[in-house]
Amino acid sequence: MDIKECIESGKTALGIEFGSTRIKAVLVGEDSTPLASGGYRWENQYVDGIWTYSLDEIWKGLQASYAEMAAEVKKEYGVTITKIGAIGFSAMMHGYMAFDKDNKLLVPFRTWRNTITEEAAKKLTQEFNYNIPQRWSIAHLYQAILNKEEHVKDISYLTTLAGFIHWQLTGEKVLGVGDASGMFPIDNKTKQYDADMVKKFDALTASCGFGWKLEDILPKVLVAGENAGTLTAEGAKLLDTSGNLESGILVCPPEGDAGTGMTATNSVAKRTGNVSAGTSVFAMIVLDKELESVHEEIDLVTTPTGELVAMVHCNNCTSDINAWAEVFDQFAKSVNINLDRDVLFDTLFEKALDGDPDCGGLMGYNYFSGEPVTGFDEGRPMMMRTPNAKFTFANFMRMQLYTAVGALKYGLDILFQKENVKVDKMFGHGGFFKTKDAGQKVMSAAMNAPVTVMKTAGEGGAWGIAVLAMFAKTKENGETLDDFLNNKIFAGEEGVTVAPQQADVDGFTKFMESYVKALPAERAAIENF
Repeated sequence: MDIKECIESGKTALGIEFGSTRIKAVLVGEDSTPLASGGYRWENQYVDGIWTYSLDEIWKGLQASYAEMAAEVKKEYGVTITKIGAIGFSAMMHGYMAFDKDNKLLVPFRTWRNTITEEAAKKLTQEFNYNIPQRWSIAHLYQAILNKEEHVKDISYLTTLAGFIHWQLTGEKVLGVGDASGMFPIDNKTKQYDADMVKKFDALTASCGFGWKLEDILPKVLVAGENAGTLTAEGAKLLDTSGNLESGILVCPPEGDAGTGMTATNSVAKRTGNVSAGTSVFAMIVLDKELESVHEEIDLVTTPTGELVAMVHCNNCTSDINAWAEVFDQFAKSVNINLDRDVLFDTLFEKALDGDPDCGGLMGYNYFSGEPVTGFDEGRPMMMRTPNAKFTFANFMRMQLYTAVGALKYGLDILFQKENVKVDKMFGHGGFFKTKDAGQKVMSAAMNAPVTVMKTAGEGGAWGIAVLAMFAKTKENGETLDDFLNNKIFAGEEGVTVAPQQADVDGFTKFMESYVKALPAERAAIENF
């Protein structure tokens, strides 16, 4: 169908994802090819000891990203958007958004980045015999209870950022199963919250005298393809401030960035995996069997259809690289050289490939915030070298790329070595892979496995949630998400695969030995600086 006609007749899908540094809107056609996009840059704020985003900034970013996408449609195709076939919202997983009966936010949004729930996470992990990471919503809730925070008694609804946006635009208090699995453990047979663990939590908190039980305040769980409501008239005005967008549009279950990453890389089938590397980094492998032991370093979440996924999530990835890039950019400007941002980053990443496989004796930690996988509640970015280290630009940049995924490798080694998890395909996406070959070579060395980047990977989670919206609108009877992706979205697309080189694997292994051994230096920096 002609693109203009496709847009005018509403044969499209829109995905909007709230990432940690960018909100992105992507409009796709019937075959899920991107037609237009818009974005809004934002940053979390550290306020009173909490990493947060304000409600004003959430709405400003949503409206700005939609408006930019709509303006691009008008410019490129001469169409004013009034209809959209289906919409999906996704966002950073986990965190804590608690509301009272009047829909008032009780405390500022606590994001996944906060590492303030150690006591609660440990107690719940022990009680459930199931790993509950610090960033999970249930850990935030229980920590607030342990802290005797006044607002807890007034909670009427608890949700994630994606769930909040969806609720405000549709009136529906629902959540996709993948995002829900980062709030509370999911029973993979029922695709709902684990009933036994819900009972244990209610028993734990029974003496508190709250007027609610856990399931009263959690979102309803839906799997991919289910109807999650429609855009209300108020929601349409919130999304499109111009007033052109019609209400009544189908909205798919809201998902987390893990689920949209799996969708965007076609890694929802068993024994496939993907790694998303940007401000944070996480790797997910769809399991073909349950893990034998509980590991605090390993999260168990689900695909958008409720299949069990082992996830290693690290709070820090490219922030320190970005900070060094800014320093190099300032140096360039001081000698009257203006570098294009993409050229700057490509140069830094490509130079890393010229470094020694073990980084020549350089070591560093990219911990802007805490890193629970390696046992840190807060962080100090730092680098070290021995007096006789090979301190070259290439080794410096290679060390930056290695340490960006050092904590991730620390966690993955548990899966591969202790649980004997097998993975047939690993897909990469995110800014870490933007420069040709560099990020893939480093990641393949870390995993000792081939890493593939699809052409669509650069579209990211916003495209992934648009695909999930299209699936909800067009799926046929009995059609699974795996079938839909393989036959209608990724048919014939191979991507670019980089296999690990033994010298790089050995070099990364040597680097990790030093990385683990030198962790006390990072702890000393936190305690003394």
